[in-house]
Amino acid sequence: MIAACAGPMATRDSAPVEVGIIGINDFHGSLEPPRQAVNVSDGKGGVIPVPAGGAAWLASAIDSVRAGHPQSLTVSAGDMISASQLASSLYLDEPSIGVMNRIGVDFNAVGNHEFDRGQNELLRMQNGGCEKLTPKQPCAIEPFTGATFRYLSASTVKADGSTLFPATGLRTFGKGKRAVTIGVIGLTLKGTPNLVVPSGIAGLTFADEADTINAAVPKLKAQGADAIIVLIHEGGRTKGEPDPQGCTDFAGDIRPILDRLDTRVDVVVSGHTHWSYVCDYGKLNPAKPFLLTSAGVYGELVTDITLKIDPVSGRVVSKAAKNVIVQSVPYTSSRGPLANTPLFPQFQPRADIAQYVAKYVDASKAYTQRPIGKIDRAAPKNEGAEGGAGGPLGNLLADAQLGATRQAGAQIAFMNPFGIRAPLVPAADGTLTFGDIYLNQPFGNNVVTATMTGAQIKATLEEGLDDTGPKQVLAPSAGFAFAYDPARPSGDRIVSITLDGQPLGMGQTYRVTVNGFLALGGDGFSGFVGMPDAVTGPTDIDALESWIKAVPVRVVPQEVRAGVVPKA
Repeated sequence: MIAACAGPMATRDSAPVEVGIIGINDFHGSLEPPRQAVNVSDGKGGVIPVPAGGAAWLASAIDSVRAGHPQSLTVSAGDMISASQLASSLYLDEPSIGVMNRIGVDFNAVGNHEFDRGQNELLRMQNGGCEKLTPKQPCAIEPFTGATFRYLSASTVKADGSTLFPATGLRTFGKGKRAVTIGVIGLTLKGTPNLVVPSGIAGLTFADEADTINAAVPKLKAQGADAIIVLIHEGGRTKGEPDPQGCTDFAGDIRPILDRLDTRVDVVVSGHTHWSYVCDYGKLNPAKPFLLTSAGVYGELVTDITLKIDPVSGRVVSKAAKNVIVQSVPYTSSRGPLANTPLFPQFQPRADIAQYVAKYVDASKAYTQRPIGKIDRAAPKNEGAEGGAGGPLGNLLADAQLGATRQAGAQIAFMNPFGIRAPLVPAADGTLTFGDIYLNQPFGNNVVTATMTGAQIKATLEEGLDDTGPKQVLAPSAGFAFAYDPARPSGDRIVSITLDGQPLGMGQTYRVTVNGFLALGGDGFSGFVGMPDAVTGPTDIDALESWIKAVPVRVVPQEVRAGVVPKA
């Protein structure tokens, strides 16, 4: 009788155990739908834009994915907070942590933006409390109890050799012979010191990513981990037609890290580049047969990963992943209305998250009426044929960003005219409200200061004047001026450049500030990408507010700093 039962029981005990891994990254405090779309190929050489994102819709999408897995783990690969929407940023991203608590995140790797307000404020995000560590008031709406999920920071090392947060985590599913354990390693990119203000990470060092992961793997295995998941705030990009499920021509700073990893790693959930992909990395490097995923940005996608684990041998026997588009609500873009599409599921907002978010959104609306200072006249936004030039308003914004980054050594700042979304129109007495300046720059971009040579500055200015794409004349800060001739050949249209009245030295280095969008090559300005000694400063809107309120009445600059050479 015993022998007759042993066979079926043994089969049940040895059958693979399925565990779902639900992955997100780069949420950046996107409480409301970000008014962006996930682009997918229509198979005919065109693109289908799918409106996506918003915390309440993200929660429903995660619930839907979770329902397909009796056992699951929900993870994030960093930049959950900062560079956030207004309703989150105003309240120190406390509501974003509250959202993720309600969604049920288990682990979040520390990203570079988590350090934007300093390590002590980041510790408050984990531990809770209302200690005032920044100029903004914590717990302004309600007490803040901290994250119920665990931050992981395997490569962020304190002076005493310990890590700022735990390096790893473990989670066991099932019981007895059917129990399997998932080991999680979380870390940020080694280059984090180049992306944040030094004072925010004083006393911390950021170790090599691959070395850190490889040191953690045997420790997790010794603790009984059957599968190893890496959450890393570093990533890459694909090429070709838009495909959230694809891996075509995958490249980026993460590649050298991945090629050095311990072969016992099973899944790498990545981020940082705001790009979506699903890669069978074994096809790129047969020696490294793990899955590599990224869910883009702003909660617009969720990665659904399925692992099947042999409980006897303690190894993953199969793995698969797909990105799920969090289709939410239609919106009107700069190119017109963008409707929902029946080609993908449309999620409904989860009621409790929607109600929670609304509390902060409503509070932020009241905040927008706050006066922030005065200007001496209206600063119109250039439109039509002049829309590619910043004019006085662009100059004002460049001055503000320069003023906010002098401590980082900034000598020059540039503003992209296409990033100016509304004029600054004060009340009759010159007063501007926070709502006025938020409409002007609603992106929450941090400003970035890096080192460039005069030749690189000239080449980057030429990019805005070349024959590729629409013309865009960067608006410079006070003291910088350049003249250009549209009739000259593309790539050689700059006639003169001066700083404080002297010709710009082509071989000399300068500290240059731009917004984060430009720093990533936005609007086709590739010359700003990857410049050395980069330091992240405040958001563009905080820079503008500080600049306006620094004097009783801020004068809108009227001089021409970027002009066309007069025709002979």
